[in-house]
Amino acid sequence: MLEDLIIYKKYLDMMYYSNELLKKYPKSERYFLVGDIKNSINKGIVTIIESHKEKDKFKRLHTLGTLDIQLKVLKVYVRISYKYKYINVRNYEAFSRKITDTSNLLGGWIKSCLKQ
Repeated sequence: MLEDLIIYKKYLDMMYYSNELLKKYPKSERYFLVGDIKNSINKGIVTIIESHKEKDKFKRLHTLGTLDIQLKVLKVYVRISYKYKYINVRNYEAFSRKITDTSNLLGGWIKSCLKQ
């Protein structure tokens, strides 16, 4: 089941964290950077669900590659947020750690798919 996937649980945790954090951004960024971050995160959860449902190994690997790209883009958005001081260093480190944890789990998932 999807709820049993560790990456799914970690990703949801990251979503909850980001939703609380994004409320603190200035109003001028709500439709730009905040929107981009939310879209990126939402695409990521959809990609995890698609990957979980995919039976074909090569299609699953392609979808997981897409998730890897989405996580790298999200990391850039978080870095931009920190640079413009929308988030403090503690939030930056916590958000980055959540992205890195998810990326590490993704790497394990990709390796397990390659072994099959």
